[in-house]
Amino acid sequence: MNRDRIVINGLTFYGYHGVQPEERVLGQRFTADVEIGIDLSDAGATDDLNKTVNYVEVQRIVGDRIEGPARNLIEAVAEEISQSLLAETPADWVLVRLSKPSAPIKGNATGSFAVEIRRQRQG
Repeated sequence: MNRDRIVINGLTFYGYHGVQPEERVLGQRFTADVEIGIDLSDAGATDDLNKTVNYVEVQRIVGDRIEGPARNLIEAVAEEISQSLLAETPADWVLVRLSKPSAPIKGNATGSFAVEIRRQRQG
């Protein structure tokens, strides 16, 4: 398996995902970190954007899913992001980490809540 990868951190968008009613009404920020496995040797040798994954396209795909239809679970949003990246880019595999920095829970949670999924192109 190729070990080359593109790493994009801190893509932040506003969405309405969650099981709590206030999450569906007020919404909140979501942050995505994405890793994309792809052989980068041709891109490095030729300096050709067509031999890699365009970061602008990754940002669009992630934003469209986070800003898209509300889901109960961030797991579902992360799955949609990963499947879209595999379908719309030449990625061999993707890793998506989706964080909810301000989940509305009681208590002293100062960090974020996140899921991380890794999916690979089939076939």
